[in-house]
Amino acid sequence: MRRAIRTFSTVLIVAGVLLLADAGLTLLWQEPLSALYGHVQQGKLEHKLAEIERAPLAAVDQRALARLDQGRRPAFVARAFGRRSKPGDPLGKIEIPSIGVSDVFVQGTGTSDLRKGPGHYPATPLPGQHGTVGIAGHRTTYGAPFHDIDKLTPGDRIELSMPYGRFTYRVERTRIVPPTATWVTDSVGYDRLILSACHPLYSAAQRIVVFAKLERTQPRGPASAG
Repeated sequence: MRRAIRTFSTVLIVAGVLLLADAGLTLLWQEPLSALYGHVQQGKLEHKLAEIERAPLAAVDQRALARLDQGRRPAFVARAFGRRSKPGDPLGKIEIPSIGVSDVFVQGTGTSDLRKGPGHYPATPLPGQHGTVGIAGHRTTYGAPFHDIDKLTPGDRIELSMPYGRFTYRVERTRIVPPTATWVTDSVGYDRLILSACHPLYSAAQRIVVFAKLERTQPRGPASAG
């Protein structure tokens, strides 16, 4: 009887150690399997984005673009690009040097979209269009691209590289808001970017939102031609 009790106790201890080890791996490695999945998806997105950047605009869009001045071209190409983008398609690359972010972001913020990388809120404009661009991302799973956005401070640089332009933003402030705070994507009279993620870590109780103001636009590709 005593031997059976000791054996059962040993099993419980081993199970407890394994559970703690698994929890530790999750905390330290952002859930290894989902992190690996995110890494594989990013590789596929890089390849697809390169193909998109090489693809020419439709003939009708090229003719319309030729009639526009340089300042209006990024917005026009952004609209054309948005029309042909489907959920999960790569849109561009987001780079945040101060926290080591360099990821392809996709169209959409659904579960399957955010497993690939940061996702663009479809109801918000694309960079180059007027208004507030919104991008969401995971903090603890699928590569955790936005794990450290709570460390961003005013003045930090955020770059969005699109097939038609490179857009530089500077962080203004960070706010913790409830999940229902849809006002964060409202237009405010100038072009800006918001980054959104769950807060605190391992919880969806609130959202952390980083607000950044557009500082510079550099047309590229079709938006810079002519």
